[in-house]
Amino acid sequence: MCGLVGGTNPHWNYARAVQAIGHRGPDSQAIKTVDTVTLGFARLAVIDVRDVANQPMASPGGEHWIVFNGEVYGHQMLRKKLEFYGAKFRTESDTEVLLAAYRHWGDSFVDHIDGMFAIAIYDKSERKIKLYRDRPGIKPLYYFWNGAEFAFASELKALVEVLGNSTLDIDSTAAYDFLTYGYVPTPKSLYRNVYKLPPASWLTLDLSTPRLHGPVAYWGLVVSPERQRNISTEEAAQTIRELVDRSVMEQMIADVPIGCFLSGGIDSSILVASAAKQCERVLTFSIGFEDDHHSETQFARELAGKLSTHHHERTLARTAVDGSLERMRDWYDEPFADSSAFPTFLVCQVARETVTVALSGDGGDELFGGYTRYRQFQRLQRLCKRGPETWATFFARRKQLLLRRTFSRKLMTLGHVLTSSPVALYTMLMGGLTREEKRSYARRFEIPDDYDDYWYFRQHWRPELPILTRLQYLDFHTYLPDDILTKVDRVSMANSLEVRVPLLSRRLIEFAFSLPELVRFHNGRPKGLLRNAYRGILPDAVLDRKKRGFSIPLGYHPSQVETLPESILHTAFADLSVDASRHCPIVKQLAARKTAV
Repeated sequence: MCGLVGGTNPHWNYARAVQAIGHRGPDSQAIKTVDTVTLGFARLAVIDVRDVANQPMASPGGEHWIVFNGEVYGHQMLRKKLEFYGAKFRTESDTEVLLAAYRHWGDSFVDHIDGMFAIAIYDKSERKIKLYRDRPGIKPLYYFWNGAEFAFASELKALVEVLGNSTLDIDSTAAYDFLTYGYVPTPKSLYRNVYKLPPASWLTLDLSTPRLHGPVAYWGLVVSPERQRNISTEEAAQTIRELVDRSVMEQMIADVPIGCFLSGGIDSSILVASAAKQCERVLTFSIGFEDDHHSETQFARELAGKLSTHHHERTLARTAVDGSLERMRDWYDEPFADSSAFPTFLVCQVARETVTVALSGDGGDELFGGYTRYRQFQRLQRLCKRGPETWATFFARRKQLLLRRTFSRKLMTLGHVLTSSPVALYTMLMGGLTREEKRSYARRFEIPDDYDDYWYFRQHWRPELPILTRLQYLDFHTYLPDDILTKVDRVSMANSLEVRVPLLSRRLIEFAFSLPELVRFHNGRPKGLLRNAYRGILPDAVLDRKKRGFSIPLGYHPSQVETLPESILHTAFADLSVDASRHCPIVKQLAARKTAV
């Protein structure tokens, strides 16, 4: 795993930018200027650790240059294919394979690769810079474009160093959107003219014009009831096991030590079981909490013993989240509200003491329907159609639950469930603030009255799909890349650890979404197909236990007056080095307000 940066202005401070993302690549750093284009790189050496495989990397004639963050799955087979076409290689790295693939297939080379990647290529012959991002959005890629100058980087902090404070303006709509989603939704970033390249997309800067073309999608997830497979649960289970084993095998290739996260849940347990079949000595890593009821370390420990792994375990202390909001700002560079970042950071820290690469079970919930909110949404949608009398009974039975919330939140929740659109209802289940709850922020941020608070969810809302599949499709395109994968990337790279996600190989993604909903939710259960596929391989205690998630227990949360997203928003603006106050009235107010955390 690595960090990349680049741009078209020769006067920008690329050295400070590479230094800012040095945690992503502590093994070597380099900057190269080719024509008017500068490429910078910080390398974490994983495959072919020799200096000859360092980046920026050039083609033999120097016509093509590449910086690349990530991994190409099964790159050895692709290498052999390219050798058949006449390509010659100096290294064993997947970076050189990517460069050869681009030279052979041109822009369509992405159709021939699978992996987690953020790629920047400078094509001297075409005078073009080209950016590419992987299909599910595992690796981040930001870019700046103001109509004249262009820059790109793995993290926002690198762009801040490249561009300088005077160039950056706060995008008030991005901060406002954060209160809805708990993250700044793609393609926005915290700053105007700085964007996230969407997953499965590429764009081109034509330096001779200069004009920016894109982003353009090179792949799309095809989900249609008419195109579902006619397959039995048993056949689907067999295929799932084969695809998981193949993905784990491909992603255990490295020239450095590799291990697996083991939470005790279904997804990580599946990966460890697969790895244990293919490797004599598997290293596993687990994190627990001081609250035993919330911790799953006992189950992880038991499975590690059953599979004979070399197990490492650590407990997250309550004091580990002191100064939490400031630490999250340092990791993510913009508001981000997933508290599971803290245990994820610690498990990455523990793993890095022993290995350089770790496998994670992320993506299983989105592919196989693991979230309990899917069924909650389904039940609430049914209740919405039954009228006020049914609602009165529903809330009477849940009086104690409602009493745990503030009075205003209760009223807003009740009103919204009765009258809101499906996307607004799902926003509530995800923990986001509703439009009504954000009215004061809308005024302070000067958000127009006709602004669509739910534009991001609405963009990926497919009402023609069965309801559970519809929510999986939505999460795959929103919550997965902007929350789950973002969370893991930043805290793993803060520890200079490469984290791979075998459940998000292209084959597994496309197969899972090609299955009928009844097969995916076998026996009407979340992850029903996975439970069926690994029955007899994993203990029943793993397969049948209720999902707990990885968020920190309530006792770990710092005391705060506002909701967590509001506190994070205030903290994010409190010490920004840019002069944010001139862009929006609320920023000045937030900068003056030091939220106690």
